[in-house]
Amino acid sequence: MRRILLFTAYFILLIPTITSSQSYSGKEIIEKVNELLNPEASYGKASMTILTTSGDVRTFIYEQWSKGKGEKNLVRYIKPVRVKDQAILMLNNADDIWSYFPRTRRIRKLATHAKKQKMQGSDFSYEDMGSGDTFLDDYSAKRLEDEVKQGYECYKVELNRNVDSDASYSRIVIWIIKENFYPICLNYYHENDETFLEKVLVQSEIRIIDGIPTAMKSVMNNKKDNTRTQIELINIKYNIDLKDDLFTERSLKK
Repeated sequence: MRRILLFTAYFILLIPTITSSQSYSGKEIIEKVNELLNPEASYGKASMTILTTSGDVRTFIYEQWSKGKGEKNLVRYIKPVRVKDQAILMLNNADDIWSYFPRTRRIRKLATHAKKQKMQGSDFSYEDMGSGDTFLDDYSAKRLEDEVKQGYECYKVELNRNVDSDASYSRIVIWIIKENFYPICLNYYHENDETFLEKVLVQSEIRIIDGIPTAMKSVMNNKKDNTRTQIELINIKYNIDLKDDLFTERSLKK
């Protein structure tokens, strides 16, 4: 009898958790994802390896600073030598982009549509790397049926681009780990065709860094161009103190 009572009590305690999990709307899930992916400030060092259509492999090492929950981003390249000290500043969620070229010591302001272009010829666009609140501002969220992905119980959410948005993708489908709201797979659909799967991002080797779930490895597969880009984190820090003057045109030349 005692065993039955204990089981019954456990089941009753479990019900609110199940109900709470099932009651999340697509918007609420994406709000949690957005909060997780955009901490107040962060610093990271990473390697980016690009596999081109011809089979060539190119690898870059870079540092990235972010502030304002993804609104401000600075990327500075370390290797190879030909791009050393080249830097990219993205403000206003990548709506404003500047590039610095150390050989000429010149800063160039990129056109607004440049955020859709490939960053260093990779399969990540400037928008992918520094878009901040785009999931919330540019898309409406719809919760789909939950699925298991990469061994994780996941929420599945479909983002459909708003009519007045100029975001790069017409639709994005995301699988999100229920336990911590971390997105492990994202399907990006072509800007002008919501049925054409253009890119797939798979995130893995998730670790807790400074209390925040973090994918140490991210692979973007470009279905349209038959190319692939892999980013591996070498170092990452969150909740650090970054000065605003780091995210200025003047700082690009330092």
